[in-house]
Amino acid sequence: MNRALIINVLRFFLLIFLQVFLLKNITVYNLSVPYFYILFILLLPFETNNFVLFLLSFLIGITIDAFYDSPGLHASSCVLLAFVRIIFINLTVHKEGFDNEPEPSLSLMGIRWFFTYVLVLTFAHHFILFTLESFSFSKLPYTLSRLFFSWIFTVFLILLSGFLFFRSKDRK
Repeated sequence: MNRALIINVLRFFLLIFLQVFLLKNITVYNLSVPYFYILFILLLPFETNNFVLFLLSFLIGITIDAFYDSPGLHASSCVLLAFVRIIFINLTVHKEGFDNEPEPSLSLMGIRWFFTYVLVLTFAHHFILFTLESFSFSKLPYTLSRLFFSWIFTVFLILLSGFLFFRSKDRK
């Protein structure tokens, strides 16, 4: 079996486990909820076929929906995240660079690029998730505050994990 496939399968189950059994119960004043599971979509290899990317995004989202008892909120947010990921990578990464950088990680792409990547994609995911969840203008201030604090918390956890597994020898 391909080493990258094994790593991504393990990452899929580990992130679902962490999200469902640990992070689901962590909230800060009911405003900040980390959605760390989106790291799976963020770290998929560049050469992942778009159909496979959308399928995997839907699969992880619907799995989280099953544990959160939400009717497709995470699945739709993850599919949008996959779409924004495709656009972001097409705009910022040169096609010929795929051989040198197999996946978008902190150690391979650099701190500035990875930080921007995580900020933009996490915001897109959280914006759709919280907008669909509230679906009301009357709750707009509460929804925006949840969006902001959850976004910051999730970005912090993703960057922290990136620094924990940062390998400087992989850098160019």
